Amino acid sequence: MVIAGQETTKRNGARRVARPDHHHFRLGHTMYKPLLSLLALLTIPSLAVAQAPTAKPAEKPIQDAVLKLHTLFGEAWEQDMQASPMFATQVGDNRFNHRLARISEAEQLVRLKQREQILARAKAIPREELLRQDQINREIFIQLLENEINELNSESYLIPITNREGFHISFPELAKQVPLKTVADYENYVARLNDFGRYADEHIALMREGIKRGFTLPSVVLEGYDETIRPHIVERPEDSLLFSAFTTFPKSMAQSQQKRLTAKGRKAIQDQVSPAYQRFLDFMVGEYIPSARGSIGASALPNGRQFYRSRVKKYTTLDVTPEQVHQTGLREVARIKTEMLAIIKKVGFDGDFHAFVKHLRSSPKFYAKTPEQLKKEIAYVLKRMDGELPRLFKTLPRTPYGIREVPSYIAPKTTAAYYSIPAGDGSQAGFYYINTFNLKSRPLYQIEALSLHEAVPGHHLQLALQQELGELPMFRRFAGFTVFVEGWALYSERLGLEVGFYTDPYSDFGRLSYEMWRACRLVVDPGMHYLGWSRQQAIAFMADNTALSEHNIVAEVDRYIAWPGQALAYKTGEMRIRQLRTKAERQLGAAFDIREFHDAVLLSGSVPLSVLEENIDAFIERVAAEQTPDAGKTGSDN
Repeated sequence: MVIAGQETTKRNGARRVARPDHHHFRLGHTMYKPLLSLLALLTIPSLAVAQAPTAKPAEKPIQDAVLKLHTLFGEAWEQDMQASPMFATQVGDNRFNHRLARISEAEQLVRLKQREQILARAKAIPREELLRQDQINREIFIQLLENEINELNSESYLIPITNREGFHISFPELAKQVPLKTVADYENYVARLNDFGRYADEHIALMREGIKRGFTLPSVVLEGYDETIRPHIVERPEDSLLFSAFTTFPKSMAQSQQKRLTAKGRKAIQDQVSPAYQRFLDFMVGEYIPSARGSIGASALPNGRQFYRSRVKKYTTLDVTPEQVHQTGLREVARIKTEMLAIIKKVGFDGDFHAFVKHLRSSPKFYAKTPEQLKKEIAYVLKRMDGELPRLFKTLPRTPYGIREVPSYIAPKTTAAYYSIPAGDGSQAGFYYINTFNLKSRPLYQIEALSLHEAVPGHHLQLALQQELGELPMFRRFAGFTVFVEGWALYSERLGLEVGFYTDPYSDFGRLSYEMWRACRLVVDPGMHYLGWSRQQAIAFMADNTALSEHNIVAEVDRYIAWPGQALAYKTGEMRIRQLRTKAERQLGAAFDIREFHDAVLLSGSVPLSVLEENIDAFIERVAAEQTPDAGKTGSDN
């Protein structure tokens, strides 16, 4: 399926979306200033499967509506770039590479007012005066705005960190996230180092206000929290991870410039960064941790039950209640458990489920002996999958991906792996981060499922491809919905069955355990945040139903406690994608083509589940019409 107006190249039978010309892709002073870039902004995105029929030239009401809508897209995007300089850098807008965000409560309230005004103007644009593509753009734009407004109104910004994410965890990776090729790049890097003191103090001020209003993290997830802060309090700037930028200058840079910039960087780390981390540690130890709440559920926060209900809607994009999500989870757990028991029987294990899981957790043969062995096993799995992708996909991203280790200062607190998106200007690949801490908690039988989820055909394939869909508005290429992104990645784990993975029954059990893990989230997340479950109750439920290591189970439960609702997205999205695929297979029969179906899912980018369903219905209708004899004929055969 060709994306209108977009050059494509073929490689091994799979089409890769060609990266647009740099001046179209990169954000600059003119690209997204609304009144200076109407030609760029008024490009009608090609939503691959929900396209309207070719129409006559637009009437004036349509022209006016399109102009207003895309002007709003431009204004909102410009607000995003100004408010989030690191995000701007990530997507290729280098105007603010010297800045960090301003995140004070006053700034949050300004943001709220801006978004409310944009939302009102978006809703005032008549939906019926737009073509189908822009009706979808409008719907997604409004839903994203409403999600953000709900978050701001709930004052969730008063808890700006979790037990595994936050400014203090991401900032030491700065050298990997910004361009460092020119003297100007290094000056910008130093400017951000010098701004870190102000940035940290604003976070402290928000969290201090959170203490006053009853918005804090639960104390139980803060155990050992100083381990994520202390490594960045250094006596010698050279010992800071941030100093790495000054050890690998471009060869073309003059030695005098290298020496000058190194001195500036050393001073910034010494005078700003390290003292700011010390202030943050002092605040955490002296004020925040003693004041952290004893409860674990979001329902204990001010207006917490309504807050959690809004989180359920945000992360599922569905009008479902926490109780409904919980019951869906229980049904999925029972279904998957049956499949897991069948594998235990298949391998001839003499014992019940719990004995088998204990065997998996304790037998040395299932675990790598060194980080290098773990990385080699993962690399081999992914190289095999790279070769199978054309069997499943017509359209593949051009952007490559790599493998990195999770930084040691966060490894004990975080999960087995995660994915970091590529830079929007193509200057950096996507990266699959693997956790090599505590190798006894990283079973080899889960590597296939984990790697297919985080890299290909999971996160990297979907997110890199979305960034390369040059005809989508910018907010659609670089934002989206967790239920789609994580639902796709979980769906991708199962795709391995179709191209020769999971032939080892233990690996297939690992796949099912990962699916079970996500099904358990539907149970324990609303259980803890809405239904009164204890932390130990959630841990016990996970231990009873998954083969995850005890270390991973505790880390995951604490993650759900600190990040209400997010864990619901994975299984919800995966179930809907599988349901829609089953529907397409049944209705199209022999005409069903998995590669075409995946184009239909992916080439609109990340969308709410309602839009995904509309896209797949349109795909089914189109393919069915193509199979009808004499379809499309308009005259006789004279």
